[in-house]
Amino acid sequence: MSSSAMHIARTGLDAQDTRMRVISNNLANVNTTGFKKDRAAFETLAYQTITAPGAASTAETKYATGLNLGTGVRVQGTARIDTQGSLTQTGNSFDMALDGDGYFQVQLPGGNLGYTRAGNFNRSPEGLLVTSEGYQVMPGITVPANATSVSIGTDGTVTAQVPGQNEGTNIGQIQVASFPNATGLQSTGDNYLKETASSGAANLGIAGQDGRGNIRQGSLEASNVNVVEELVDMIETQRAYEVNSKMISSSDEMLKYVNQNL
Repeated sequence: MSSSAMHIARTGLDAQDTRMRVISNNLANVNTTGFKKDRAAFETLAYQTITAPGAASTAETKYATGLNLGTGVRVQGTARIDTQGSLTQTGNSFDMALDGDGYFQVQLPGGNLGYTRAGNFNRSPEGLLVTSEGYQVMPGITVPANATSVSIGTDGTVTAQVPGQNEGTNIGQIQVASFPNATGLQSTGDNYLKETASSGAANLGIAGQDGRGNIRQGSLEASNVNVVEELVDMIETQRAYEVNSKMISSSDEMLKYVNQNL
């Protein structure tokens, strides 16, 4: 019995250790642009059925509840919480934030596509709109070398003001990607997500339409991590870890008593 309790408590230690790792990652990225916090989800391990509910207890009666013994817990997975982060004004004309649902599409090395909420973009020497790493924002936008200013509308329309023209020149439109199941996107690091079979295929469209968020020029989206909530979860996880550790110690003492006295 005690050895089984030790095994169950060990699964509790592993699960709480994983949850603490998730919380630590959330707190580490509290100032990461466009970061979305994760939440650990737990599930029970298989149960041992000693007596099935409804089994015959006598020739005339049946057990009302039965006897089922659990074997522990494990982390089922992590879920990304896609709530909106606060928008911070930066004054940089190439900074963009999505006010609502959706993702910016970026071409990663090797031709793969990545998706991000971090809109801290720049202009490359060739005039392309790129990320901090130099990855091109899709669809490609080329800013004229002699452009004196760039304006980006809430629908993603990019207009450049060049000398000698009274009106701005339309140089393209930034599109926003949406997914049937955005929580199914896989995090790859560097603020990028990739499409999976669970997320479904990306659907590019105009910002502000079909549920997509509007684009806010000169702003960046902060992470949606609430430090106070994460600290409360951290204390709760620590206490749960201590209780499981105490269970292992108690089970060990019970086994020691049996070995010494029986």
